[in-house]
Amino acid sequence: MQNEPIEVTLIVTAVFEQLSVPYLIGGSLASTLYGMIRTTQDSDIVAEMRPEHLQPFVLALQDEFYVDDEMIAEAIQRNASFNIIHRETMFKVDVFIPRPRPFLQSQLARAQRQTFSFETEVSAKFASPEDTILSKLEWYRMGGEVSERQWRDILGVLKTRAGELDLAYLKKWAADLKVTDLLERALQA
Repeated sequence: MQNEPIEVTLIVTAVFEQLSVPYLIGGSLASTLYGMIRTTQDSDIVAEMRPEHLQPFVLALQDEFYVDDEMIAEAIQRNASFNIIHRETMFKVDVFIPRPRPFLQSQLARAQRQTFSFETEVSAKFASPEDTILSKLEWYRMGGEVSERQWRDILGVLKTRAGELDLAYLKKWAADLKVTDLLERALQA
Protein backbone atom coordinates (compact mmCIF):
# COMPACT_ATOMS: atom_id res chain seq x y z
CA MET A 1 0.00 0.00 0.00
CA GLN A 2 1.54 3.22 -1.14
CA ASN A 3 -0.74 5.57 0.78
CA GLU A 4 -0.99 3.27 3.77
CA PRO A 5 -2.50 5.64 6.38
CA ILE A 6 -5.38 6.82 4.21
CA GLU A 7 -5.97 3.50 2.44
CA VAL A 8 -6.18 1.53 5.70
CA THR A 9 -8.38 4.20 7.30
CA LEU A 10 -10.77 4.14 4.33
CA ILE A 11 -11.31 0.40 4.79
CA VAL A 12 -12.64 1.18 8.28
CA THR A 13 -14.75 4.18 7.27
CA ALA A 14 -16.36 2.12 4.50
CA VAL A 15 -17.63 -0.26 7.20
CA PHE A 16 -18.96 2.67 9.23
CA GLU A 17 -20.82 3.88 6.15
CA GLN A 18 -22.28 0.40 5.50
CA LEU A 19 -23.50 0.32 9.11
CA SER A 20 -24.79 3.95 9.00
CA VAL A 21 -22.51 4.93 11.89
CA PRO A 22 -21.91 8.71 11.99
CA TYR A 23 -18.13 9.24 11.90
CA LEU A 24 -15.36 11.59 10.90
CA ILE A 25 -11.63 11.28 10.39
CA GLY A 26 -9.70 13.71 12.57
CA GLY A 27 -6.25 13.91 14.09
CA SER A 28 -3.10 13.99 12.01
CA LEU A 29 -4.78 12.77 8.81
CA ALA A 30 -7.16 15.74 8.90
CA SER A 31 -4.45 18.23 9.86
CA THR A 32 -2.23 16.90 7.04
CA LEU A 33 -5.12 17.21 4.57
CA TYR A 34 -5.65 20.86 5.52
CA GLY A 35 -2.19 21.90 6.66
CA MET A 36 1.37 20.61 6.69
CA ILE A 37 2.24 17.06 5.66
CA ARG A 38 3.74 14.86 8.34
CA THR A 39 4.11 11.17 8.96
CA THR A 40 1.78 9.44 11.36
CA GLN A 41 1.81 6.15 13.24
CA ASP A 42 -1.98 5.86 13.36
CA SER A 43 -5.22 7.43 12.29
CA ASP A 44 -8.00 8.81 14.46
CA ILE A 45 -11.68 8.29 13.76
CA VAL A 46 -14.53 9.63 15.88
CA ALA A 47 -17.53 7.29 15.52
CA GLU A 48 -20.90 7.11 17.25
CA MET A 49 -20.88 3.31 17.57
CA ARG A 50 -23.63 1.61 19.55
CA PRO A 51 -23.82 -1.99 20.87
CA GLU A 52 -25.75 -3.18 17.80
CA HIS A 53 -22.81 -2.15 15.57
CA LEU A 54 -20.29 -4.35 17.40
CA GLN A 55 -20.75 -7.74 15.73
CA PRO A 56 -21.23 -6.49 12.14
CA PHE A 57 -18.17 -4.22 12.58
CA VAL A 58 -15.99 -7.08 13.87
CA LEU A 59 -17.23 -9.49 11.17
CA ALA A 60 -16.51 -6.97 8.42
CA LEU A 61 -12.93 -6.28 9.56
CA GLN A 62 -11.65 -9.39 11.35
CA ASP A 63 -9.94 -10.86 8.27
CA GLU A 64 -7.90 -7.72 7.56
CA PHE A 65 -7.43 -6.34 11.07
CA TYR A 66 -6.55 -7.54 14.53
CA VAL A 67 -9.74 -6.74 16.44
CA ASP A 68 -10.64 -7.36 20.07
CA ASP A 69 -14.42 -7.45 20.36
CA GLU A 70 -14.31 -7.23 24.17
CA MET A 71 -12.20 -4.06 24.02
CA ILE A 72 -14.59 -2.58 21.44
CA ALA A 73 -17.66 -3.49 23.55
CA GLU A 74 -16.10 -1.85 26.60
CA ALA A 75 -15.22 1.29 24.61
CA ILE A 76 -18.81 1.55 23.36
CA GLN A 77 -20.17 1.11 26.89
CA ARG A 78 -17.77 3.64 28.46
CA ASN A 79 -17.56 6.20 25.61
CA ALA A 80 -13.86 5.49 25.38
CA SER A 81 -11.50 4.48 22.57
CA PHE A 82 -10.21 1.28 21.05
CA ASN A 83 -7.77 0.43 18.31
CA ILE A 84 -7.57 -2.07 15.53
CA ILE A 85 -4.41 -3.00 13.63
CA HIS A 86 -4.21 -3.73 9.93
CA ARG A 87 -2.60 -7.18 9.59
CA GLU A 88 -0.67 -6.53 6.37
CA THR A 89 0.84 -3.15 7.22
CA MET A 90 0.59 -3.10 11.06
CA PHE A 91 -0.95 0.38 10.73
CA LYS A 92 -3.12 1.26 13.75
CA VAL A 93 -6.55 2.88 13.59
CA ASP A 94 -7.77 4.50 16.82
CA VAL A 95 -11.55 4.80 17.12
CA PHE A 96 -12.96 7.23 19.68
CA ILE A 97 -16.53 6.69 20.90
CA PRO A 98 -17.45 10.18 22.08
CA ARG A 99 -19.78 11.26 24.81
CA PRO A 100 -22.70 13.18 23.33
CA ARG A 101 -22.01 16.91 23.47
CA PRO A 102 -22.91 19.92 21.30
CA PHE A 103 -19.40 20.26 19.81
CA LEU A 104 -19.54 16.65 18.57
CA GLN A 105 -22.87 17.27 16.84
CA SER A 106 -21.42 20.37 15.21
CA GLN A 107 -18.32 18.46 14.06
CA LEU A 108 -20.38 15.64 12.54
CA ALA A 109 -22.73 18.09 10.82
CA ARG A 110 -19.79 20.02 9.31
CA ALA A 111 -17.68 17.00 8.30
CA GLN A 112 -16.48 17.29 4.71
CA ARG A 113 -16.37 14.42 2.23
CA GLN A 114 -12.97 14.07 0.56
CA THR A 115 -12.38 11.82 -2.45
CA PHE A 116 -9.17 9.92 -3.23
CA SER A 117 -8.18 8.02 -6.36
CA PHE A 118 -6.34 4.75 -5.85
CA GLU A 119 -7.31 1.75 -8.00
CA THR A 120 -10.81 3.20 -7.72
CA GLU A 121 -12.24 6.41 -6.33
CA VAL A 122 -13.00 6.27 -2.62
CA SER A 123 -14.22 8.92 -0.23
CA ALA A 124 -14.68 9.51 3.47
CA LYS A 125 -15.79 12.25 5.86
CA PHE A 126 -13.11 14.39 7.50
CA ALA A 127 -13.44 16.93 10.28
CA SER A 128 -13.61 20.44 8.81
CA PRO A 129 -10.46 22.61 9.00
CA GLU A 130 -11.99 24.63 11.84
CA ASP A 131 -13.00 21.54 13.81
CA THR A 132 -9.56 20.04 13.24
CA ILE A 133 -8.00 23.16 14.79
CA LEU A 134 -10.45 23.16 17.71
CA SER A 135 -9.98 19.46 18.46
CA LYS A 136 -6.22 19.80 18.36
CA LEU A 137 -6.40 22.85 20.67
CA GLU A 138 -8.49 20.80 23.09
CA TRP A 139 -6.03 17.87 22.95
CA TYR A 140 -3.10 20.27 23.32
CA ARG A 141 -4.69 21.71 26.48
CA MET A 142 -5.52 18.27 27.91
CA GLY A 143 -1.94 17.16 27.25
CA GLY A 144 -0.49 19.95 29.37
CA GLU A 145 0.29 22.24 26.40
CA VAL A 146 3.62 20.55 25.72
CA SER A 147 3.12 18.66 22.44
CA GLU A 148 5.13 20.42 19.74
CA ARG A 149 3.56 18.10 17.17
CA GLN A 150 0.00 19.15 18.11
CA TRP A 151 0.97 22.83 18.10
CA ARG A 152 2.66 22.52 14.68
CA ASP A 153 -0.45 20.80 13.32
CA ILE A 154 -2.63 23.67 14.59
CA LEU A 155 -0.35 26.33 13.09
CA GLY A 156 -0.08 24.38 9.83
CA VAL A 157 -3.84 24.38 9.29
CA LEU A 158 -4.16 28.04 10.35
CA LYS A 159 -1.41 29.17 7.94
CA THR A 160 -2.38 26.94 5.00
CA ARG A 161 -6.09 27.81 5.26
CA ALA A 162 -5.63 31.50 6.18
CA GLY A 163 -8.44 33.57 4.69
CA GLU A 164 -10.68 30.51 4.22
CA LEU A 165 -11.45 29.77 7.87
CA ASP A 166 -14.69 30.71 9.62
CA LEU A 167 -13.18 32.80 12.43
CA ALA A 168 -16.55 33.42 14.11
CA TYR A 169 -17.11 29.66 14.35
CA LEU A 170 -13.57 29.14 15.68
CA LYS A 171 -14.00 31.82 18.35
CA LYS A 172 -17.47 30.64 19.43
CA TRP A 173 -16.36 27.03 19.96
CA ALA A 174 -12.98 28.02 21.41
CA ALA A 175 -14.91 29.84 24.16
CA ASP A 176 -17.17 26.81 24.76
CA LEU A 177 -14.16 24.46 24.85
CA LYS A 178 -12.19 26.86 27.07
CA VAL A 179 -9.29 27.22 24.62
CA THR A 180 -9.78 30.87 23.59
CA ASP A 181 -6.35 31.83 24.94
CA LEU A 182 -4.70 29.09 22.87
CA LEU A 183 -6.62 30.06 19.73
CA GLU A 184 -5.57 33.70 20.15
CA ARG A 185 -1.95 32.66 20.64
CA ALA A 186 -2.07 30.44 17.52
CA LEU A 187 -3.70 33.16 15.41
CA GLN A 188 -0.89 35.55 16.32
CA ALA A 189 1.95 33.05 15.76
